[in-house]
Amino acid sequence: MKYCSNCGGEVELKTPEGDNRDRYCCPDCSSIHYQNPKLVVGTLPVEENKILLCRRGINPRYGLWTLPAGFLENGETIVEGAFRETLEETSTEVEIQSLYTIFDIPYISQIYLIYLARLKNHDFGPTAESLEVQLFDESEIPWNELAFPFVERALVYYFKDQKNSTFTLKNETIEVPYKPKS
Repeated sequence: MKYCSNCGGEVELKTPEGDNRDRYCCPDCSSIHYQNPKLVVGTLPVEENKILLCRRGINPRYGLWTLPAGFLENGETIVEGAFRETLEETSTEVEIQSLYTIFDIPYISQIYLIYLARLKNHDFGPTAESLEVQLFDESEIPWNELAFPFVERALVYYFKDQKNSTFTLKNETIEVPYKPKS
């Protein structure tokens, strides 16, 4: 951040009085600009033990497979955002079930909230954000072509839980920056 969004003055990075972290502060209007983690919401859509994945048609990680997910918008609940993102990326509606995974990713200041969901129908397909949308069973998952580490972890959790029919909430911190497989 270089300029204050309130007055347009140049900001400086400093620890405000009474705080314990550096913040962007405006010496002109005294605004303190807090930067907080972004929330990413989405679904793990299931149909007869198959998972619906999207091949990304946008950057980052163009052309790789992911669960339908994206940034929560202002004014949305996390369920509304997960439903919207799934519709935007798969062109189909889902029945949102329970919150399934929470991934804290501090090195990029993001938190991922992924819901289990059931497909309402089979009218899924490509969108402006997805090149391809497809159902996969465990043996068909393109494991070496997954876009992000949260996708692999959520899928591993799902297939493990599927074996014993117990789907409990998972919470994991992903600490290490993602290095794409060659």
